[in-house]
Amino acid sequence: MSEQTKNLLGGSHNPDVLECLANLSNDEVFTPPKVVNQMLDMFPEETWGNPELKFLDPACKTGVFLREIAKRLLVGLQEKIPDLQERIDHILQNQLYGIAITELTALASRRSLYCSKYANGKYSVSKFDNPDGNIRYVPINHTWENGKCKYCGASASQYQRTDDLETHAYEFIHTNNPEEIFGMKFDVIIGNPPYQITTGGGQSQAMPLYHKFVLNAKLLAPNYLCMITPSRWMSGGMGMNEYREEMVNDRKIRDIYDYSMSTDCFPGVDIAGGVSYFLRDASYDGDCNYAYFDGGEVSYMKRPLNEFELPVRNNNAVSIIHKVKEKNEESINTIMSSLSPFGLNSSERGDVKLGENDSYELLSSAGIGRISKKKISPTNKYLNKWKVIIGKATSAGAATATKDGSRKVIATLKILRPGSVCTFSYFIAGSFDNKEDAENCKKYLSTKFARFLLLQCLSSINIAKDKFAFVPIQNFNEEWNDERLYKKYGLSSKEIDLIESMIKPMEDK
Repeated sequence: MSEQTKNLLGGSHNPDVLECLANLSNDEVFTPPKVVNQMLDMFPEETWGNPELKFLDPACKTGVFLREIAKRLLVGLQEKIPDLQERIDHILQNQLYGIAITELTALASRRSLYCSKYANGKYSVSKFDNPDGNIRYVPINHTWENGKCKYCGASASQYQRTDDLETHAYEFIHTNNPEEIFGMKFDVIIGNPPYQITTGGGQSQAMPLYHKFVLNAKLLAPNYLCMITPSRWMSGGMGMNEYREEMVNDRKIRDIYDYSMSTDCFPGVDIAGGVSYFLRDASYDGDCNYAYFDGGEVSYMKRPLNEFELPVRNNNAVSIIHKVKEKNEESINTIMSSLSPFGLNSSERGDVKLGENDSYELLSSAGIGRISKKKISPTNKYLNKWKVIIGKATSAGAATATKDGSRKVIATLKILRPGSVCTFSYFIAGSFDNKEDAENCKKYLSTKFARFLLLQCLSSINIAKDKFAFVPIQNFNEEWNDERLYKKYGLSSKEIDLIESMIKPMEDK
């Protein structure tokens, strides 16, 4: 047996170079072999003994998915194809296919799978008649419409480049007909697609990409579709609402493994909101087997993904939400403002030299200032109210626990008096005619109970009114605390302990 064949079989990787590479980048996130095998473990065992199946990775980076599949097929097909070289040739030439995302990752993927960066090279474990083998990379350009790529949303100002530079126009999603790339039916599509691309918006705004790979993979109608992506899709936003609706209503999604902290899946890589991988089985029709990993804790539950108006990630929170829903109370988001209630962008700082007679008090991320009355409509319905405001940026990524395992969730919660305004950095949780009601609203939103329910809808660093879907409105003529809320909703000691352990006390600021 040659050294190259031993490498393919996994006999001489100590340490595995792909395990080392997985910790290097926060941009194109490489998948550790351990995680790949956890994903492959979801497939039926008979998958690895079927010589007819064809596998596609539409976003090859290191080739780790194809390599680990090859190792399983080499064992599973041993009886059907006893000769080792014949078995290797059959698997590599007839079953495994990949589309690389760059020229460099194409070379790396071929090196992982064929043990040679050229499939027809001297050291390739299976001799192809071309240097690419079944791992292709075709440099293509974006299709520009009004300064943006019509397929991925990339900005022409940033990605319209000369031929010697990577365009990051990924072949699999820059087409309306992905089935024409290889011109064959794939039984299994699996991978870890690029997550986002810069669109040239404010502060280098990034547009999600991963869902486009999932949707194009669905167009190929594989028997199995398995991908690992950020979990942010569950909270929607950034054009993801339609994708979220499609995913939660897809009863062919058999399994989801969801990590609240990405570092538990990708060591050293921090992705706000965590990551998750799923298996979609075309022959399945039922509730989803949902596994939720939260630090050292893991919970399992079989449940419908579309049970609530927004997906709930934490299985242990489901019973609490059921008890809240039984009261049939409106959500507090029915009295909340949208972002930018006064039409002031987040960079507005006002002018400290303005006098009180011709200006309003302004709250911005820089602190308290003054802003000319001319910039605020005198008919603004919030202007002369007592206002409870919330910062739209969460604390520590919201869904990410601090070292003690707890979250603060809301970073800023304040009361603004009549005649005061705020920038786009905040939105109004409630507006009132008197200070006492505003204080009661603020105290309610400070409770661990309310912040726990908010947390269940957060998968990114931003808060908006729709994320309060599970937080019920209260009578703000009364004062609320956790003890009273736990009693009102009939929470068990186990449910109370869960909330108390997950949510930090909130300082009054």
